[in-house]
Amino acid sequence: MQVPMAAIPNALLAALPRPAYLKLLRGLSPVTLAFGDVLYEPGALIRHVYFPSACLVSLLTVVKGHQALEVGMVGPEGMVGAPLALGVAASPVRALVQGGGTSLRMTRTRFLGALRDSLPLQRGVFAYINALMQQITQTAVCNRFHVVDARLARWLLMTRDRVGAAEFRMTHEFLASMLGVRREGVSEAAAVFQRKGLIEYRRGSIVILDHRGLEAAACTCYAAGVNLIAPFRPARRR
Repeated sequence: MQVPMAAIPNALLAALPRPAYLKLLRGLSPVTLAFGDVLYEPGALIRHVYFPSACLVSLLTVVKGHQALEVGMVGPEGMVGAPLALGVAASPVRALVQGGGTSLRMTRTRFLGALRDSLPLQRGVFAYINALMQQITQTAVCNRFHVVDARLARWLLMTRDRVGAAEFRMTHEFLASMLGVRREGVSEAAAVFQRKGLIEYRRGSIVILDHRGLEAAACTCYAAGVNLIAPFRPARRR
């Protein structure tokens, strides 16, 4: 099944020249990913790559005896399975669907063939990988030096930017896992934001009420991350 160009809001694909895009389109299949789906485990063979259009995927580092820690996230600005483009067949991380929705999927064989034959695709993918590597580096710095409140604000804003909405499904347990902190720490920070009227937490969902206020509460890592993905990010809806 082919998907019309207008129906694909993935920014990495949309940036390709039309001939390169249409050639790639033949190998893309639309899929719906559900919250909690695991696309890869560490060390597992990457059998497909994904170009999210209305979903969000967390990249998690797994350490034995500890909870998984988020090191990066991928939304409609990029792709999941980027190590394949670098000649790495196995995933170094767990890829977990954090926000369910639609994506385009391509088999590893088709993707590697398309990458070999398309210079525009190579350039786009490598530019995105560079931005993703910088995001991962910034996340490591943020986790080491910044307080939970500022990290939580950054994470909520990064999620908002990628899902294109002010409300998304989220529990305190999941947030604690993503940030690598105790649930109590996340609950306290979220309660502070709620009292200030920045967010509202209800029935497993978080609603951002004051975008500018939350941006002011975030650490400088958020602004740095916005600049990194700006060339790839679709227009945000509020």
